[in-house]
Amino acid sequence: MDLQKVRKYFLSKPHTVEDIPFRIPVPVFKVADKMFGLINIHEPDRESINLKYPKDKIYDLRSAFDEIQPGYHMNKDNWNTVYLDGQLDEDFIFELIDISYDLVFKSLTKKKQKEMSEIVVKSL
Repeated sequence: MDLQKVRKYFLSKPHTVEDIPFRIPVPVFKVADKMFGLINIHEPDRESINLKYPKDKIYDLRSAFDEIQPGYHMNKDNWNTVYLDGQLDEDFIFELIDISYDLVFKSLTKKKQKEMSEIVVKSL
């Protein structure tokens, strides 16, 4: 799967901001200053992204797919590294991005969620 397509999908999520907060140029995608994904550069010959996943289901997901491993340089209980080398269906990768985004969005305060939802409605 093409990294530019993945980047574009990250940025299509409401209120998403791309940032490069580390000393190395790793694109990080945030909603309300909370990270929900990043594009890895540690293996230039094998493209991958890091995504959050529900803690109670994360090990089942890793067991089901060789392309999903514990998150590189991340909390292994909450983050996965997802390899984009063509073994996983594109729609499934987008679904994993959606899950990561939703987890982070739902972790925001109810007040912040409401403010952000109102902004989306007003822009429509």
